[in-house]
Amino acid sequence: MPQTLAAPAHSDLLIKKSRFIGCVQPVPDRAAAQQVVAALRAAHPGAAHVCWALLAGGQSAAVDDGEPGGTAGRPMLDVLRHQDLDGVLATVVRYYGGVKLGAGGLVRAYTDAVAQALLGAARRAIVRRCRLACTVPYALEGMLRRALEQAGADILAVSHGEAVGFAFALPQDAAAALVARLDEAGHGRIVWRAADAAPQA
Repeated sequence: MPQTLAAPAHSDLLIKKSRFIGCVQPVPDRAAAQQVVAALRAAHPGAAHVCWALLAGGQSAAVDDGEPGGTAGRPMLDVLRHQDLDGVLATVVRYYGGVKLGAGGLVRAYTDAVAQALLGAARRAIVRRCRLACTVPYALEGMLRRALEQAGADILAVSHGEAVGFAFALPQDAAAALVARLDEAGHGRIVWRAADAAPQA
């Protein structure tokens, strides 16, 4: 099961006089990741490179930021993928110490900076959620509310008209069983409406 991070975690390595400051942290998407990277550039104006890698909801990135191609961003991304993470940004700020590391040395340094940060990172499981919507007669409103509460669903919206409309979200793996249970309990009087599937952490 994919996991994300509960909070940022850091590493700080000194390799042949170069300093590698690593960070792994939860982010929802690429736009948020780019804001973090921009803030790092501002906070470290003397750094030679600010390299980063992202895995977030199908969006991925591997940025070498001036290091030789494939020696920074891609190895960092590989570490995230190997750990089965999602919704995570890895960044490494490098201060150049005057000694060239070579391509192999750079790959190891960036890999180690991310791996070391992950060693101290608290993780949490990603629970995929889906959204459902239905309409029920007023006589079934109480029953539906109880069933949603028992299933751990979050009610997103309720509307009262000729019937009662519900929009709710619940863990994806519980959705099919809930729908079947409600269809049976409602004797065909629950009308399901289209609702977007929405993965949420």
